[in-house]
This record gives sequence, structure tokens and C-alpha cells, in this order.
Amino acid sequence: MIRNVAVFCASSNGLHSSYRVAAENLGHALATRNIGVIYGGANVGLMQAVAEAALAADGKVVGVIPEVLVDLEVAHHGITELHITSTMHTRKALIGEKADAFIALPGGFGTFEELFEVLAWHTLKLHSKPIVLLNTNGFYDKLLTFLDHCVEEGMLKAKNRGLLLVADTVEEALVMLKLDERGASTGNLTDSR
Repeated sequence: MIRNVAVFCASSNGLHSSYRVAAENLGHALATRNIGVIYGGANVGLMQAVAEAALAADGKVVGVIPEVLVDLEVAHHGITELHITSTMHTRKALIGEKADAFIALPGGFGTFEELFEVLAWHTLKLHSKPIVLLNTNGFYDKLLTFLDHCVEEGMLKAKNRGLLLVADTVEEALVMLKLDERGASTGNLTDSR
């Protein structure tokens, strides 16, 4: 049963408004399905967008942020819960522990690191939680091509490549997680690509 989804995304808005729109749509869609949002705890960029949209829809938003970023005054103090950790490593571990599924939106190194870490954990059987890449505006097209190249070169097993579910829209992502309008997980998870 999926009750909380970790959202990995940028601390910036990017060049295209579609990125922020998708983050807002995701926050709203999760909240209206009574699914909690767990994220990096910041009050900037796409992180702010997903959190604010969920809050506006009366959703539960849990932020996890390391002390170093609180000191830079980017922590969102208006969310449901804010956990402050000593390091980035403990931040990611707590997010992973609290989440029942993961969705990655466009982002940079931090987002990539979070995404690949939960994928690596899955291949090592440290968890079996679904991982969805929200490929807004084709943002991740070249990364997906590279992952296919890794399979072709024998560096990545095809079955492990298949762990990364790919959606082009928020609605597709929710369908992949089998979340109906009430928020209930309705069955086995499926891969789209």
C-alpha cells in the first residue's frame, strides 16, 4: 500500500514553465489522493512547487533537510513536518525509510544522486519500492538513451534497467503506481517502457 511518495527534484525552476507545472500537478494529485509527500524540505525551486501545491490541497508534506541547508535559510518551515538531519547521507536514508514509492522530476546532481541511489538499493534488494521517472518535456530522454547504451554494453542488466518506470505526465506516473482517485494502490506495478 502506498501512503507516502518521496519526490526528488530540483532546487531551481529550470528554463521551461512545464517543469514547475508538473511539480505543482504532482503535489496536488498526491494530496487529493491522500498520499503524503516526502521531499528534501527546501522552500525553493521545484521542491517548493510540489510542497506548496500539496499543502494547498490539504495534503501532508514531510521535509527532510540537512543542517547545512537550514543554515543557508532554504528550509520550508510551513510544511506538516520538518526533520533536520546531521548529514546528506542521513537525509537520504530517512527519506528512503519513510517513502513507499519514489518519483523523480527534472533536476541536477542532487536529484540524479537520489534517483540512482534508490535504484542501486533496489538492485541490491535493500527495498522493493517502485521508482518512477517523470520525464517532463523529454528532460530525461538522453539519460534514458544512455541507460539503454549501458545495457547494450553489458554494464547494466536489462532486468535492472526495467526497474526504472518512465512516465511523461503526472497522470501516467500515478497509473504506474496504481493509485486510483482515492489514493489506494490497486494492484501490481507496471513498467511503461
